[in-house]
Order: sequence, then structure tokens, then C-alpha cells
Amino acid sequence: MKSSSKIWEHNQIAGEIQNLRASGNKIVFTNGCFDILHAGHVQYLEEASELGDFLIVALNTDESVQRLDKSPARPLQNEYSRCHVMASLGFVGAVVLFNEDTPKEIIEIITPDVLVKGADYEISNIVGADWVLKHGGEVKTIEFLPGFSTSAIEKKIIAAHKL
Repeated sequence: MKSSSKIWEHNQIAGEIQNLRASGNKIVFTNGCFDILHAGHVQYLEEASELGDFLIVALNTDESVQRLDKSPARPLQNEYSRCHVMASLGFVGAVVLFNEDTPKEIIEIITPDVLVKGADYEISNIVGADWVLKHGGEVKTIEFLPGFSTSAIEKKIIAAHKL
């Protein structure tokens, strides 16, 4: 399957979800910027995918990344690049962009069976957790692989260029 076919537009999400549910798939959802994909991201996403049959990853648009409390240079890769890199991972079923400050709206459209975030979140603080739980789903957290961070990679690159 071509990675581009795994990148969903908003107008196709409802139909794709209906088909997945009709086939009995357990849908897992997570979200993030995933600006520079590294081993920590890969481990996290692979573990998330193991919680169900079909992993959907919602990526922040470039505009929404810029609104987050990250460096002014972010995103380092544009949304087109980030979508294609993410969609190329075999254990990722679909990728969808969201432009809002949080993925609440897209979570409510998808209503995943399992909502996943990093263990740096308390379940009570995970956007969409109340919706997923109210609709019979689960909310899980996954530990990060120590020593990996896009922000740390960015700082290392900047430091190397100041030599």
C-alpha cells in the first residue's frame, strides 16, 4: 500500500471509520507533532499500535505546531513531509492532520476504542479522554524511551552549528 493512501482527508474519516468498525477492527488513536521522527517516537507508536488493530495518528498542522510552546523554528519539517514519513510506517494505519489547538474535535469524529498518550500525561488531563471513556473506550499511557526528544535533537543541531 502506498503511504499516500494512508493520509486521510477530513471528508473521508467518517466513511473510513465506518468501514473499519464494520470489519470488527479495534481503533487506536494518538496525536502529536512528530517533527523529527526518532527511535522514541517509533517505539511509542509501535506500542500504541499493539493495543488494537488499526492505529490512526493525528498530526498537528504547521500552523498548530507554531501555536504550541515550542521553539520558533518549529516545525522543522512541514506537514506534508511529516504526514508522508508517518504514513510510511507499516504499523500506522492512517494519518490525519488537525489544525485546532487540541485533537478534541477529531477524537469525537473518530471515537477510538483506545486513546493513547505518553506517560507524561495524567489520564484526567488527556484531551478527549472523557469522550472516549463515555463511549466505552479505554485511555492508555505509554512510557517514553529515555534519552529521545525532538527538542534535544534541535538543540544539538543548533549547538553544532555555533562552533
